[in-house]
Amino acid sequence: MSLRDEMPKEIRCLRVPKKRGEEAIALASEARVVDKEFKVHRDEDSLCIPLLSEPREDTLKTLEENGVTYQILTCTFQERKKQKPSLIEVLSTELPPHLLASLPHAMDFVGDIAIIEIPDELNAYKKTIGEGILKTNKNVRTVLAKAGAVSGTYRLREFSVIGGEQKTETVHREFGCQYSVDVAKAYFSPRLSYEHKRVASPVKENETIVDMFAGVGPFAILIAKTHQNVKVYAIDANPHAFDYLKKNIRLNRAVGEVLPFLGDAKNVVDEKVTGVADRLIMNLPEKAIEFVDAACRALKPEGGILHFYSFVSTPNTLEATKLRLAEAVEKTGRKVKEVPFSRMVRETAPCEWQAVLDANIS
Repeated sequence: MSLRDEMPKEIRCLRVPKKRGEEAIALASEARVVDKEFKVHRDEDSLCIPLLSEPREDTLKTLEENGVTYQILTCTFQERKKQKPSLIEVLSTELPPHLLASLPHAMDFVGDIAIIEIPDELNAYKKTIGEGILKTNKNVRTVLAKAGAVSGTYRLREFSVIGGEQKTETVHREFGCQYSVDVAKAYFSPRLSYEHKRVASPVKENETIVDMFAGVGPFAILIAKTHQNVKVYAIDANPHAFDYLKKNIRLNRAVGEVLPFLGDAKNVVDEKVTGVADRLIMNLPEKAIEFVDAACRALKPEGGILHFYSFVSTPNTLEATKLRLAEAVEKTGRKVKEVPFSRMVRETAPCEWQAVLDANIS
């Protein structure tokens, strides 16, 4: 039973300073604990986020390690006006009663596109579900059903249109930036919103950053838009993602701050950006470990920060991932001085998570 079921009006909430509100909402949404049936409450100095359940310890630890002060308390919230019925209400007369419980509780929104995973038992009703999502989400123009797992060099998946316009291209807005993307041609995950902000926040003036797997630019462009006198080298091997990266650099007026390169990250590092980086971003969890040698070559001789992403599955742990990274770095003649921050970013499959290590390399 959710907290909202127990206390329809007086519910638990996460209270944070208003200036860190968007960041906290992104993290709470990533953890899937935001109760969207109630309005976020704002006062002069703070913001209160209604919760479905208590945030996990790792979620709260992330807030603390990023300097976000918070309180968990009980507040009175105003319920959102229900202009439209919920998805389950819309579909209650369209689906057999025994299948309503199989309806997915979560979906991703990229711009005006909703992306959902349809269980096998609901496959015959996917068009009906797509129409239901359109009816209950006024800003959605297209509903896509996942038709396979993320795979291949470019981390793509197949989709089928189950509602609305026949398209896979949209414009996604996040932390004041706009990203044009075709989700069928370039990898993009709105669930990494908090990571984009978290990695951008500690960047200092005059830093040089290398984003080794930049995609359409959500890390690189946000860094350029929120910091003065920085230079970001953004690399991607996918020509479609690269085209959108260049478009998004122009769209966000980051020309000159973000420098795009098409090609394999190892080759681009050796040819263009050896020994220049204060900070590297390695968001390719499937294969980032294979690029540690190139990352170490891109770092300045005195070292720098590595934001290293990997998949972690039981029985392996974050500690095992730290050891793997340390061993890979040592093979290059460098050393991991410390790992001041690590966390599980999101669950990607049963007993599997995407994790991030922030490593200080000398």
